[in-house]
Amino acid sequence: MGNQILPAIALIFFLSSCSTFKPLNFTSNRQVTSVASPTTSQTKFIDEIIVTAHTTIDKTEVSSGPKESFSTRGLNIVETQVMAEAAINLTEAVSVTNNLIESASAVQLKYAVLLNTEVESLPNKTLLESVDSWYGVRYRTGGNGKTGIDCSGFTVAVFAAAYGISLPRVSREQYRISRKISTTELKEGDLLFFNTRGSGISHVGIYLGNNKFIHATVSKGVMVNDLFETYYVKRFLGAGRIDEKEVISSN
Repeated sequence: MGNQILPAIALIFFLSSCSTFKPLNFTSNRQVTSVASPTTSQTKFIDEIIVTAHTTIDKTEVSSGPKESFSTRGLNIVETQVMAEAAINLTEAVSVTNNLIESASAVQLKYAVLLNTEVESLPNKTLLESVDSWYGVRYRTGGNGKTGIDCSGFTVAVFAAAYGISLPRVSREQYRISRKISTTELKEGDLLFFNTRGSGISHVGIYLGNNKFIHATVSKGVMVNDLFETYYVKRFLGAGRIDEKEVISSN
């Protein structure tokens, strides 16, 4: 019995010390490690792909970046130049306007308000001073002076003072000798004709600009009105221009 046990123990000892089991144990350990290893290796591999892709995007961004930056920079420069030029032009315009306002006479400031326009858009100063010398004078049929004047008497007086032109005394005759023009052609100093009595031309005024004209009214004397006021637009018959006026006024 003892002789059988001893060989068995010796066999077990031999087998336990045999290298055949050691690789198995080692391999088993490696297999356990290799379960995590592919994940780790795969994770690294995926990371590398991500890094590589990210690097590729970076290269693309770097290569395209300067172009976009240059384009944007160029656009900004153009916009800046435009804005700078606009600011300069605005400053110059404001400066000119301020100079005009500062140098404007009381008459010019008065008519800038009456015509609802800028000083630089006003009729020439000579015309303004000529019409203003009659402003507020009361109406009188057949009147020719500062104590009273009618519509055609007013246009006769203004044209003589501003342009050195002698107009016919009656509004119908003024209409006859004037060159007929459209309202889209109106300029300062043109004549506007109305039918206020239902019998043809019976009233005349002088156009000043911005749809405004000055005339001698029956109710309030010499004053400024808008051509598109209901009363006048219904009675408006036409506009006329005295061509000689342009020649004289330009000299």
